[in-house]
Amino acid sequence: MTDPGFEAAFQAAQKSLREGGIPIGAALVRDGSIVATGHNERVQRGDPIAHGEMAALRAAGRQRTYRDTTLYSTLAPCAMCTGTIIQFKIPRVVVGEAETFPGEFDLLRSRGVEVTVLHDARCIEMMRSFQQEHPQLWAEDIAE
Repeated sequence: MTDPGFEAAFQAAQKSLREGGIPIGAALVRDGSIVATGHNERVQRGDPIAHGEMAALRAAGRQRTYRDTTLYSTLAPCAMCTGTIIQFKIPRVVVGEAETFPGEFDLLRSRGVEVTVLHDARCIEMMRSFQQEHPQLWAEDIAE
């Protein structure tokens, strides 16, 4: 059975890739309903902080609370996105993969965030291909 929140994040990542951007997507979900989706828009917008998770939260707009939400991301969250997850007290993060980028799981878990990694083969292949084809753009995204 596929998870609609994760599938929405995956579709957002593919949209970014089609636009010439970095293929990372995210979705914010509350009570099984998708509140918003977003994808990495660093290339498209020329915005260095427009990561997928940030774009999904921006698309969600102001929320009274995030404590009843789950954030889905196709890739393990970086330090910046991890800080935002912690700041907004998002209790659960579901990640497509962490093989191509390890993210900040220890920090998330140390702050009580439940982290689930799906090891999704589609996400792994999408990021491996992107990293091989666009190494400089990937390095820029993770500030290497």
